[in-house]
Amino acid sequence: MDGRKIEDYRDIVGDKVISVLFKESTPLRGKRILNVNSTYMGGGVAEMLWSIVPLMNDLGIEYGWRVIHGTAEFFPITKKWHNALQGEQITVTDHEKNIYTGINQLFSRFTHIKHDVMIVHDPQPLPLISFYPKRQPWIWRCHIDLSEPNKEAWSYIKKFILRYDNTVFSADKFAQSDLPNDKSLIAPAIDPLTTKNMEMDESRRKQVLEEHGINLDRPIISQVSRFDKWKDPLGVVEIFKKVKKTVDAQLVLLGAPASDDPECQQIFRELKSKIKNLDDVRLINKQSDLLVNSVQAQSDVVIQKSTREGFGLTVTEALWKGTPVVASDVGGIPLQVIDGETGFLLPPDDHEGFARKIVEIIEDDDLGNELGQKGKEHVRNNFLVTRLMLEWIQQIKAILRSTKVGTI
Repeated sequence: MDGRKIEDYRDIVGDKVISVLFKESTPLRGKRILNVNSTYMGGGVAEMLWSIVPLMNDLGIEYGWRVIHGTAEFFPITKKWHNALQGEQITVTDHEKNIYTGINQLFSRFTHIKHDVMIVHDPQPLPLISFYPKRQPWIWRCHIDLSEPNKEAWSYIKKFILRYDNTVFSADKFAQSDLPNDKSLIAPAIDPLTTKNMEMDESRRKQVLEEHGINLDRPIISQVSRFDKWKDPLGVVEIFKKVKKTVDAQLVLLGAPASDDPECQQIFRELKSKIKNLDDVRLINKQSDLLVNSVQAQSDVVIQKSTREGFGLTVTEALWKGTPVVASDVGGIPLQVIDGETGFLLPPDDHEGFARKIVEIIEDDDLGNELGQKGKEHVRNNFLVTRLMLEWIQQIKAILRSTKVGTI
């Protein structure tokens, strides 16, 4: 953020949206809201907090953010929870459970909470609630795909969730029926004025791509996602091989490391070794918002071939840049990609279908332009940070009313 104000979004969302934000937030002025997550950089949760926290403060809400201090042992364990909750058959040992809760307990000893509302993001800091006197409402915000969790992992994690007043999910399919807590739905969103999503000068964009060895004379197919088994980068490569039989294209796989995801580097190395003989695949593991912006905007087609996906903000980012998307029909992706209108949806294992739709878009400029224009408007109407802020303001007001903590 660079000191932006709410009013800076007027040209994108209109005056009425800005006015409503100020009006709706009036009862929360002076209230102290605290977010806790597991990393300050890397991944959609951190990106949203980087935008929403200062903008909420601009509205007069004391909106804070703290990051749990993990250890070398902690994050591999929380990654196991993440994978298990997305359906992988994993066993977490008692020793690992003790480390998981122990780090949360330690964090509680030097993190004083005197706030009106707590918002805890994802499994990493979930047990924090167990180590504080509960003087305020707590919300658990789950960003991952909980549609088919490992039953043993879910049973263990659920005991912490039961302490929370409210749970927030990205899509209705993630809200487990055996969870008695109040449930709400809030879809993620992007900030259109960040370096990653702002409109770039074409010459600057091309310069960035050339600096990273990306050929501007051939069609570009890309997937921008952390190197994660659930994003199936090897499957993307297999689809690309099929596309190459018809179109002389190139593939860019762009990811960035995240401090709370220890598997990324290992998957990147494995992928690199498996594609070393493929000259038309560009593999980049780098944190660069300019590069992400350039790749998504210059691509002829963006792929999101996830096998599980909480939401997939990279889909929203690509659509905002007017780039057509071909994606898996899983998780929160169908909220963004309306099949045949803002892109195409396919089963994750339908490699032939992916390749066919990608070729169709590359060979038909009118189709690509139409999908891109409709995709951008879909994002403008549904997935910008101003909508996210309004829904959180309404959520916080509702939970303060329902728990009768303080007055609003």
